[in-house]
Amino acid sequence: MPRIGVTIIGVTTKHLRRSALVVLAVLSVGTAPAIAATPRLPAAPACDLFPASNVWNRRVDHLPVRADSSDLVSSIGPGDHLHPDFSSIQGGGYGIPSNVVGRAAPRHQVGFTYADESDAGPYPIKDGALIEGGSDRHLLTVDRRKCVLYELFAARLTEDGWHAGSGAIWDLDSNALRPRGWTSSDAAGLPVLPGLVRHSEVATGAIKHALRFTAPQTRRAFIYPARHFASDSDDPDLPPMGLRVRLKASVDISAFGPQSRILLTTLRRYGMILADNGSPWFVTGTPDPGWDDDDLHELHGLSGSDFEAVDTSSLRNGAP
Repeated sequence: MPRIGVTIIGVTTKHLRRSALVVLAVLSVGTAPAIAATPRLPAAPACDLFPASNVWNRRVDHLPVRADSSDLVSSIGPGDHLHPDFSSIQGGGYGIPSNVVGRAAPRHQVGFTYADESDAGPYPIKDGALIEGGSDRHLLTVDRRKCVLYELFAARLTEDGWHAGSGAIWDLDSNALRPRGWTSSDAAGLPVLPGLVRHSEVATGAIKHALRFTAPQTRRAFIYPARHFASDSDDPDLPPMGLRVRLKASVDISAFGPQSRILLTTLRRYGMILADNGSPWFVTGTPDPGWDDDDLHELHGLSGSDFEAVDTSSLRNGAP
C-alpha cells in the first residue's frame, strides 16, 4: 500500500482511493492496519500483482492433498527432475522477461490469430521491448500509472504492425478471471507475470506467491482459477489446467544453495500452478544476471515424486 504522506500529484484515482482507506484506518485505530504484503515489481512499486486475496498470493501448505495426487504426479513424471526454466543468460529462450512503461509508451492495435478470445487493446509496447525467446515469444508489459498488465503470446512486429497469437489485459487491482473457456497469453487462460520466479523477490529473502509450471500432457479440463484447456484427452490420470502442486513437507531442503532454498520454500508454502503444456516440472522465471546458475542447478536434485497435488476446491479469489 502507498505510504502515508507521500506526494499524490499525478496518482490515479484508484490509488487515491487506496491511500484514503489507509488514512481512515490509521485515524480510526491510531496505527496502520495489518495488511498482507503483495508481490510488486521494483519498476512499478505502486502496483500490486493482484490483491492479497487472489489465489496466486495465497498459501496452500494448510490445504489437504487431492485423493488422486499420486496418479496425477505419475502422469507428469515422478522421476523427472525439477527444472528452473530461467537463468542468468539474457535472451536465448531462458526465461520470460517483463517490461514496465509509463505515459510515453506508444499504444498499438494488435492483430490476433485467436481474436475471439483476445482483448482488443490497444497494447502499450515500448521501443526495444523485451520478448521471450523461442517459439512462445511472450511479451509482458505493466503500465505503472494504471496498474494494468498487458500480455501477448507469439508476439511479432510485422510489416503490417504488431501481431500475436492471443492477448489478455489484466487489472492488477482486480480478482476478475477470464471468461470461462477463454485462453489468455497462456494455455490455461491465466496471467503469466504473477507466476514467474523473479530475482528481485529472491533478493529480499522470500517469494510470496505461487509459481507457474508446465507438464507434457494435460487433460481436456481445467479447474479454478484456470479458464481454458489445451488437450483432446479425457484421461482422468492426466492433470487439468490450473492444478496446484506443492513440495512435500517431508523433503529436506537445508542443504540447497540460498537461491534454490528460497524457491523451494515457496513451493512448499505457495506451490505452483499448471499453466501450459511443456516439459515436466519446468518452473518459469525471469532471466536476470543476478541468478547463480550453479545454485539453481541444484534444483535438479528433486523430482516429481517430491511433490503432491493440492485440493484447492475451497480456494477462491476474495475468499478469507
